[in-house]
Amino acid sequence: MTDRTTEEQPAAVSEGAKQAGEIWQRWSWVERTVWTERMLTALEQGVKGGQWFSLMDKVTDPKTLWRGFEQVKANDGAAGVDRQSVEDFEHNLIQNLKQLSKQLRDGTFQPQPVRRKWIDKPGSQEKRPLGIPTVRDRVVQAALRMVLEPIFERDFAEHSYGFRPNRGCKDALRRVDDLLKQGATWIVDADLKSYFDTIPQDRLKQRVEEKVSDGRVIGLVEQYLQQPVMDSGKSWTPEAGTPQGAVLSPLLSNIYLDPLDQAMAAAGIEMVRYADDFVILCRSQREAEHALEQVRQWTVEAGLELHPVKTRIVDATQPGGFDFLGYHFERGKKWPREKRVRPPDLGEFWMSRFRRSV
Repeated sequence: MTDRTTEEQPAAVSEGAKQAGEIWQRWSWVERTVWTERMLTALEQGVKGGQWFSLMDKVTDPKTLWRGFEQVKANDGAAGVDRQSVEDFEHNLIQNLKQLSKQLRDGTFQPQPVRRKWIDKPGSQEKRPLGIPTVRDRVVQAALRMVLEPIFERDFAEHSYGFRPNRGCKDALRRVDDLLKQGATWIVDADLKSYFDTIPQDRLKQRVEEKVSDGRVIGLVEQYLQQPVMDSGKSWTPEAGTPQGAVLSPLLSNIYLDPLDQAMAAAGIEMVRYADDFVILCRSQREAEHALEQVRQWTVEAGLELHPVKTRIVDATQPGGFDFLGYHFERGKKWPREKRVRPPDLGEFWMSRFRRSV
């Protein structure tokens, strides 16, 4: 072997290692038992036809289900209709996971009904429904989410912050603060009426099918959309929506609202969205009115509805301000010291936390 060959080989290996390291750095949050370097490269470069095939084997893999259980255990949570707790499921963990894997592979798996619980809605006298799936269903949904999330996350809009990797409520609040300081003080304060309960299931399924062509995966998503709901001893099957509280629901809700995100971004409209809660920040009343009209048109076409009372246009420079993610924004408002929250870069807007944030 010549000296030249000896020098070239480590360089090639080093370059490959560098590229592998970079892709794992960009996708550090994905589950490595599911996503390989080769799959991530295909994800970044784009797969043929823009659709992913043969994903069900990733869902049914015992290693994926094991990681799904670990996530469910970390989140804890109440028992579902079968009264089986996380601890109960763990007592026979290996056998339970083997059974789930087998049922998913041979097509005999059936989700159990979701137990509905009504909880207080912060800042309101209303209550909102919370769906509590069984532990076994939460495990399968976690595995399914690990497989699907990177496929859709790749193209989600920058201004979407809710239930996404390495993003959160504080990031959304900082973005609102930045836009206010830039002079975008006319606010479209929007509220989607009963969003999680009204998403058209057929259209949501079509959105998933735009990027996923594995019929068994689509069938599993459909099964979870059509899970019966157990409420006060009565069982019924919802014709719309995805249960709040289900592991898969946050991803599905983002998938359905992504076309709105993309439409706003394409129009140059500054929107900050956290799940179904969003504000649009504009520089004039006319711009805000135009943005609100575009949102109204999109929601009608999407089979959704803006809340007629809670949706409004606000001049944030005037008394009253607006609320977003558990905080109140208002220029010049003097808050009691113990309730005041003022990040170093807040500028001339005061931001007061009036309830627990999302």
